[in-house]
Amino acid sequence: MKKTKVLMFLSLLVAMDVVLNRFLSFDTDILRVSFGFIPQSFSAILFGPLVGGISSAIADIIGMIIAPKGPYFPGFTLSSLLTGIIYGLFLYKKPKTLPRITLAVLFIVLFVDLGLNTYWLTILWGKGYLLILPTRVIKSLLVLPVQVSSIYLLWRYAGNFVEKNMIYKLGR
Repeated sequence: MKKTKVLMFLSLLVAMDVVLNRFLSFDTDILRVSFGFIPQSFSAILFGPLVGGISSAIADIIGMIIAPKGPYFPGFTLSSLLTGIIYGLFLYKKPKTLPRITLAVLFIVLFVDLGLNTYWLTILWGKGYLLILPTRVIKSLLVLPVQVSSIYLLWRYAGNFVEKNMIYKLGR
Protein backbone atom coordinates (compact mmCIF):
# COMPACT_ATOMS: atom_id res chain seq x y z
CA MET A 1 0.00 0.00 0.00
CA LYS A 2 3.02 2.26 -0.21
CA LYS A 3 2.24 3.47 -3.68
CA THR A 4 -0.07 6.40 -4.19
CA LYS A 5 -1.83 4.83 -7.18
CA VAL A 6 -2.73 1.75 -5.16
CA LEU A 7 -4.17 3.95 -2.40
CA MET A 8 -6.12 5.90 -5.00
CA PHE A 9 -7.59 2.72 -6.48
CA LEU A 10 -8.44 1.43 -3.01
CA SER A 11 -10.04 4.81 -2.21
CA LEU A 12 -12.21 4.42 -5.30
CA LEU A 13 -13.39 1.02 -4.03
CA VAL A 14 -14.12 2.51 -0.58
CA ALA A 15 -16.09 5.35 -2.20
CA MET A 16 -18.06 2.85 -4.28
CA ASP A 17 -18.78 0.87 -1.11
CA VAL A 18 -20.11 3.99 0.65
CA VAL A 19 -22.31 4.99 -2.28
CA LEU A 20 -23.72 1.51 -2.83
CA ASN A 21 -24.38 0.89 0.88
CA ARG A 22 -25.64 4.32 1.91
CA PHE A 23 -27.28 5.89 -1.12
CA LEU A 24 -28.28 3.03 -3.43
CA SER A 25 -29.68 0.57 -0.92
CA PHE A 26 -32.99 -0.51 0.53
CA ASP A 27 -33.05 -0.20 4.33
CA THR A 28 -35.38 -1.04 7.18
CA ASP A 29 -34.62 -1.32 10.88
CA ILE A 30 -33.54 -4.95 10.52
CA LEU A 31 -32.60 -5.32 6.83
CA ARG A 32 -30.32 -3.71 4.28
CA VAL A 33 -30.21 -4.81 0.67
CA SER A 34 -27.41 -3.25 -1.35
CA PHE A 35 -24.61 -3.98 -3.78
CA GLY A 36 -21.89 -2.83 -1.37
CA PHE A 37 -20.55 -6.37 -1.34
CA ILE A 38 -19.05 -5.83 -4.80
CA PRO A 39 -16.35 -3.26 -3.88
CA GLN A 40 -15.82 -5.09 -0.57
CA SER A 41 -15.11 -8.35 -2.36
CA PHE A 42 -12.97 -6.72 -5.06
CA SER A 43 -10.75 -4.92 -2.54
CA ALA A 44 -10.18 -8.20 -0.70
CA ILE A 45 -9.61 -10.17 -3.91
CA LEU A 46 -7.11 -7.64 -5.24
CA PHE A 47 -5.27 -6.64 -2.06
CA GLY A 48 -5.78 -9.44 0.46
CA PRO A 49 -7.72 -10.10 3.64
CA LEU A 50 -6.15 -7.41 5.81
CA VAL A 51 -6.54 -4.59 3.29
CA GLY A 52 -10.00 -5.86 2.32
CA GLY A 53 -11.09 -5.85 5.94
CA ILE A 54 -9.63 -2.44 6.73
CA SER A 55 -11.11 -0.85 3.62
CA SER A 56 -14.55 -2.30 4.43
CA ALA A 57 -14.34 -0.97 7.99
CA ILE A 58 -13.23 2.45 6.75
CA ALA A 59 -16.14 2.51 4.29
CA ASP A 60 -18.54 1.73 7.13
CA ILE A 61 -17.17 4.56 9.27
CA ILE A 62 -17.17 7.06 6.41
CA GLY A 63 -20.69 6.00 5.48
CA MET A 64 -21.88 6.62 9.02
CA ILE A 65 -20.30 10.07 9.01
CA ILE A 66 -21.70 11.08 5.61
CA ALA A 67 -25.13 9.44 5.71
CA PRO A 68 -26.07 7.81 9.00
CA LYS A 69 -29.06 5.48 8.80
CA GLY A 70 -29.42 5.14 12.55
CA PRO A 71 -27.10 5.41 15.54
CA TYR A 72 -23.48 4.42 15.12
CA PHE A 73 -22.78 0.98 16.51
CA PRO A 74 -19.18 -0.34 16.40
CA GLY A 75 -20.39 -3.92 16.03
CA PHE A 76 -21.37 -3.23 12.43
CA THR A 77 -17.89 -1.85 11.74
CA LEU A 78 -16.47 -5.09 13.14
CA SER A 79 -18.83 -7.02 10.87
CA SER A 80 -17.60 -5.01 7.86
CA LEU A 81 -14.00 -5.71 8.85
CA LEU A 82 -14.71 -9.43 9.13
CA THR A 83 -16.56 -9.46 5.80
CA GLY A 84 -13.51 -8.04 3.99
CA ILE A 85 -11.22 -10.47 5.79
CA ILE A 86 -13.39 -13.45 4.88
CA TYR A 87 -13.56 -12.45 1.21
CA GLY A 88 -9.78 -12.15 1.22
CA LEU A 89 -9.20 -15.49 2.95
CA PHE A 90 -11.35 -17.31 0.43
CA LEU A 91 -10.46 -15.43 -2.77
CA TYR A 92 -7.11 -13.61 -2.55
CA LYS A 93 -4.54 -15.24 -4.86
CA LYS A 94 -6.90 -18.19 -5.32
CA PRO A 95 -9.05 -19.27 -8.26
CA LYS A 96 -12.29 -17.29 -8.41
CA THR A 97 -14.44 -20.34 -9.09
CA LEU A 98 -18.16 -20.47 -8.52
CA PRO A 99 -17.85 -22.97 -5.62
CA ARG A 100 -15.15 -20.88 -3.89
CA ILE A 101 -17.16 -17.66 -4.26
CA THR A 102 -20.27 -19.49 -3.03
CA LEU A 103 -18.39 -20.70 0.06
CA ALA A 104 -17.12 -17.20 0.82
CA VAL A 105 -20.56 -15.63 0.49
CA LEU A 106 -22.22 -18.47 2.42
CA PHE A 107 -19.70 -18.09 5.25
CA ILE A 108 -20.34 -14.34 5.39
CA VAL A 109 -24.11 -14.77 5.26
CA LEU A 110 -24.18 -17.40 8.00
CA PHE A 111 -21.64 -16.03 10.44
CA VAL A 112 -21.58 -12.28 9.81
CA ASP A 113 -25.04 -11.39 8.47
CA LEU A 114 -27.23 -13.91 10.29
CA GLY A 115 -24.96 -14.37 13.29
CA LEU A 116 -23.22 -11.15 14.27
CA ASN A 117 -25.39 -8.56 12.55
CA THR A 118 -28.58 -10.08 13.89
CA TYR A 119 -27.05 -10.06 17.35
CA TRP A 120 -25.99 -6.42 16.94
CA LEU A 121 -29.57 -5.55 15.98
CA THR A 122 -30.92 -7.23 19.12
CA ILE A 123 -28.60 -5.08 21.20
CA LEU A 124 -29.37 -1.91 19.25
CA TRP A 125 -33.15 -2.23 18.93
CA GLY A 126 -33.94 -4.40 21.95
CA LYS A 127 -35.78 -7.00 19.88
CA GLY A 128 -35.39 -10.73 20.45
CA TYR A 129 -32.88 -12.61 18.30
CA LEU A 130 -35.36 -15.30 17.27
CA LEU A 131 -37.98 -12.65 16.53
CA ILE A 132 -35.95 -10.92 13.81
CA LEU A 133 -34.02 -13.95 12.56
CA PRO A 134 -36.73 -15.37 10.23
CA THR A 135 -36.99 -12.14 8.23
CA ARG A 136 -33.22 -11.97 7.94
CA VAL A 137 -33.01 -15.63 6.85
CA ILE A 138 -35.53 -15.02 4.06
CA LYS A 139 -33.58 -11.94 2.91
CA SER A 140 -30.33 -13.92 3.00
CA LEU A 141 -31.80 -16.77 0.96
CA LEU A 142 -32.94 -14.27 -1.66
CA VAL A 143 -29.72 -12.26 -1.90
CA LEU A 144 -27.24 -15.15 -1.64
CA PRO A 145 -27.56 -16.22 -5.31
CA VAL A 146 -27.49 -12.55 -6.38
CA GLN A 147 -24.25 -11.94 -4.47
CA VAL A 148 -22.58 -15.13 -5.72
CA SER A 149 -23.52 -14.57 -9.36
CA SER A 150 -22.67 -10.85 -9.24
CA ILE A 151 -19.19 -11.42 -7.82
CA TYR A 152 -18.53 -14.32 -10.18
CA LEU A 153 -19.69 -12.53 -13.33
CA LEU A 154 -18.17 -9.15 -12.49
CA TRP A 155 -14.85 -10.74 -11.63
CA ARG A 156 -14.92 -12.84 -14.77
CA TYR A 157 -15.56 -9.86 -17.02
CA ALA A 158 -14.08 -6.89 -15.17
CA GLY A 159 -11.92 -8.17 -12.34
CA ASN A 160 -9.44 -10.06 -14.45
CA PHE A 161 -8.98 -6.97 -16.62
CA VAL A 162 -8.45 -4.76 -13.57
CA GLU A 163 -6.01 -7.19 -12.02
CA LYS A 164 -3.97 -7.77 -15.18
CA ASN A 165 -3.98 -4.27 -16.64
CA MET A 166 -4.10 -1.98 -13.65
CA ILE A 167 -3.05 -3.61 -10.41
CA TYR A 168 0.17 -5.20 -11.66
CA LYS A 169 1.13 -1.94 -13.33
CA LEU A 170 0.47 -0.16 -10.03
CA GLY A 171 2.79 -2.53 -8.23
CA ARG A 172 0.87 -4.19 -5.42
